[in-house]
Amino acid sequence: MSGRYELRFSGAGGQGLILAGVIMAEAASIYDGKQAVQSQSYGPEARGGASKSEVIISEGPVDYPKATHVDALLALTQEACDKYVHDLKEGGVLLLDSDLVQKHPAGKYNITSFPIINTAKNEVGREIVANIVALGAMVALTGVVSREAAEKAVLSRVPEAFLELNKKAFNTGYEKALEAKK
Repeated sequence: MSGRYELRFSGAGGQGLILAGVIMAEAASIYDGKQAVQSQSYGPEARGGASKSEVIISEGPVDYPKATHVDALLALTQEACDKYVHDLKEGGVLLLDSDLVQKHPAGKYNITSFPIINTAKNEVGREIVANIVALGAMVALTGVVSREAAEKAVLSRVPEAFLELNKKAFNTGYEKALEAKK
């Protein structure tokens, strides 16, 4: 990675995307020794409204904490995809939940799509870890932080009783993204 790398996690409030962004920033700054900032925005609704979490990762100081030319975008809903894709760079990574985002945007993006929420529910065993499945996929597709750093950051954030569940969610997302990318 050279320079500044911008990621945006987007979907609906309550999907855990802010936490996913925080974990990505911690993976970069605490475990990979990079500079990182995280910011968030969500609608007035407690759950269901548009939500986004942005992470800026850099080898040097981050001079502006907001994403303006996004390198990688996760969209877990059609609304989020439609609303936020305009900032995605040509050739950028676009990760979509194939069940919920069926109208792909026009543009020259590297699109990877798989059923993220259903993967969490049916393969990992709990829908609530869809954000960690998505995080694993973003780590695999971007390579902006190491797999080991991201896994450590995930495991440092969850209660002991849920370590294995979250580890499985992260690794399942990582592997699914690589399979879907082919």
